[in-house]
Amino acid sequence: MKVHCLTHVSYEGPGYILQWLEKKEHSITFTRFYEDAALPDVSSIDAVVVMGGPMGTSDEENFPWLRKEKEFLYRCIAAGKRILGICLGAQLIAEVLGADIHTAPYKEIGWFPVYPAENTLQTTWFTQLFEQKPMLFHWHGDQFMLPQKSPDLLKTDALSHQAFLCGNGIIGLQFHAEVTEYSLNDMLENGKNELSENGKYIQNADFIRCNSHFIPSCNRLMSQILEKWLG
Repeated sequence: MKVHCLTHVSYEGPGYILQWLEKKEHSITFTRFYEDAALPDVSSIDAVVVMGGPMGTSDEENFPWLRKEKEFLYRCIAAGKRILGICLGAQLIAEVLGADIHTAPYKEIGWFPVYPAENTLQTTWFTQLFEQKPMLFHWHGDQFMLPQKSPDLLKTDALSHQAFLCGNGIIGLQFHAEVTEYSLNDMLENGKNELSENGKYIQNADFIRCNSHFIPSCNRLMSQILEKWLG
C-alpha cells in the first residue's frame, strides 16, 4: 500500500509505525509541515498516518497549514482512505469528523495503564488487546470527544475517550504506542517545560526514562493495531 505520513514537529515522528511499514514493504511518503506543507493528490495514496505535536487543533493563526491539513483529511475520509491518527493526529481526525476538541481535565504525561471502556465490548478485537490494561506512553493536554457512531473504546484514570474507531478504516489513538527509545528521548528533550509543571498525572523525566522497558510491549500492541488497520 501507499501510505502517506503527516508530521507536525521533528521530534514526533512515526517511530515504530515506520519500522512496521518498512518491514511489511509498504510505500511511505511524508509531508513534514514544519518544513513544507505540500500534500499529495488523494487519489495517489491508500492510507494516511497523522502524528502528534504540541499545537492544538484550533491553533490555525500560528500554524496556518492546519487548515490545509484538515481539508486534506476531509478529502481522504470522503474518498474512503484508511486513516490512523496519534495524539494531535487523532484530535484532527475527530474534529474533521464533527467531534469537539477541548482541554482535558488533566494533562497526562508519562506511563499509565489503558483499559477498555464499557462500550469496548461492542468491538471485540479492541477488548482483547486492552483487557490486560497495558502500560502505554502518554503526552497530551487536550482530548477529543467521540465522532458520531464511534463507541467509547478506551480510557485511563486521567482521561476518558482514549481511542475511537470509525468503521475499520479510521482509528484515533490518544496515546503513543509507537514510541521508541529514540523518540522517547527526543520528546523528553523538547518537552522539558511541560515536565516542570505540577500535575497529578505528570511524571518526571527520570521516572519516564526508568520505565522505558515498557516500550517493546507498546510496540507489540501497535503492531497488532496496524495489522487490523491495514490487514
